[in-house]
Amino acid sequence: MHQDPYYSIVVTSRNDGHGGDLLKRMRLFMLGLLHQTRKYKLPIELVMVEWNPIPDLPRLQEILPSPGAGDLLTVRYITVPPAIHQRYSRSNVIPLYQMTAKNVGIRRAKGQFVLVCNIDLLFSDPLFTLLSAQNLDPKCYYRANRNDIPDEIDPSMSFEEQMRYAEGHIIRRNGWDSRYKNVNAHHHGIPELGPISRWYTDRKGSRDRMRQNPASRAYYLLDSHASGDFMMLHRDAWLDIQGYLEVDLFALHIDSLAVAAAWAIGYKQITFPREACTYHVEHGSGWSSMSPLQQLRFLEQRPAIDIGTLENAALYLLEHKTRLNLNPEDWGFANEVFEETILVGS
Repeated sequence: MHQDPYYSIVVTSRNDGHGGDLLKRMRLFMLGLLHQTRKYKLPIELVMVEWNPIPDLPRLQEILPSPGAGDLLTVRYITVPPAIHQRYSRSNVIPLYQMTAKNVGIRRAKGQFVLVCNIDLLFSDPLFTLLSAQNLDPKCYYRANRNDIPDEIDPSMSFEEQMRYAEGHIIRRNGWDSRYKNVNAHHHGIPELGPISRWYTDRKGSRDRMRQNPASRAYYLLDSHASGDFMMLHRDAWLDIQGYLEVDLFALHIDSLAVAAAWAIGYKQITFPREACTYHVEHGSGWSSMSPLQQLRFLEQRPAIDIGTLENAALYLLEHKTRLNLNPEDWGFANEVFEETILVGS
């Protein structure tokens, strides 16, 4: 594979079963990528950061599908050892520092554009069709809707059958509706409406936005819901915003802050059309599956950035058009040499 591919995809995980039956969802993700890179003849580099692996369990590269004959997916497994993880004061209750791990991948990605997402997704064919054009703008950041689907999806289905299942079993849509520029449905809990109702609401929203100050208007228009599942920038742009904020906290809202950081210094937001989406396999142990009281108990042990702090920080960035500048210069452990295994198609 060429040393400078157009796309790198950065993900992180570990083989401890976190998030329910994660192995099943990781296999769906890998097999889907292998299928679509062949189908669209699109070479892609997948950077898999294995954070704090458990010594007695097989490594991810031993249990996940590997590229075979004719495959165009190159997989780079980068291992962040327990010794790094144990530097954090909450290392005993947060086994995976997700955003810092993704920064490890961002700093080492070779692609011109770097997509950071999660390991339990399927990409729609319309999304891959757009990606295969390879005509993105380095001055933009790109978002795609995340559609949640039941975990009953069967890994034995063909990829085409999986796509038909996903399209027909959407539980909820997450993210901006690119057809309507002034109404963030997530902010208001707006259900799926017909085109006339949504057009009217969008026109009213346009008038409402004009009454807001520029920072508040920008904050409202950020496509930040479920942004950890799809955030793509040029490699230089990721360096410009210094990746994700690195803190000794649970990863809640850090992905949204990165969206604000990109907008604040001039990167234009592009949300792909709603059919060019990802499908997220639902599981019963994630944040969104907890009741509010369970979330309180969770945060007692694993503190995180609260929504008020997120909003204040984002509004500050947007008002002052400034960078966070909170990460160390070697964010993503840029000066560390980590074990790496590269798997390529034969």
